Amino acid sequence: MRSLFFLLLMIMFTKSFTQNVKVIKITDLKKRIQNNSDTTYIVNFWASWCAPCVKELPDFDSINSVYKTQKVKVLLVSLDFKEDLTTKLLPFMIKKNIRAEVMLLDEANGNYFIPEISEQWSGAIPGTLIVNNKNKLKEFYEKKLNYDFLKNKIESQSK
Repeated sequence: MRSLFFLLLMIMFTKSFTQNVKVIKITDLKKRIQNNSDTTYIVNFWASWCAPCVKELPDFDSINSVYKTQKVKVLLVSLDFKEDLTTKLLPFMIKKNIRAEVMLLDEANGNYFIPEISEQWSGAIPGTLIVNNKNKLKEFYEKKLNYDFLKNKIESQSK
């Protein structure tokens, strides 16, 4: 009985998370972040199997919560395989209680999509793109970031 309850609970959570995880192509992501708004986009490329990525996710989630009423948008772009969406990614998100917007990048050819994000990106993760088109900000970091670093980047945009 207990395992049946857990299974039903897991199905309910998985369905709600499934609705929140968009499977996207690189063109979709570029359209989203290359608009002329004054929103600062923090786009983190990660995977559930990447230890440094997993370690920094709470900081991105905290930034998302703290700045949710401002023109700051955290996008967590998973590089997990599309076929692992329901079996690995969604259970991972539930377990880690991730609340920021998550997208699953459905691209197989890194030689195509990586330079579309940044010429500086070797393809290693974690990787984070910070963009504010109005302020002409476009910076890419191929390393683990933390809350204070992200907060300072956001605060420097509001001056």
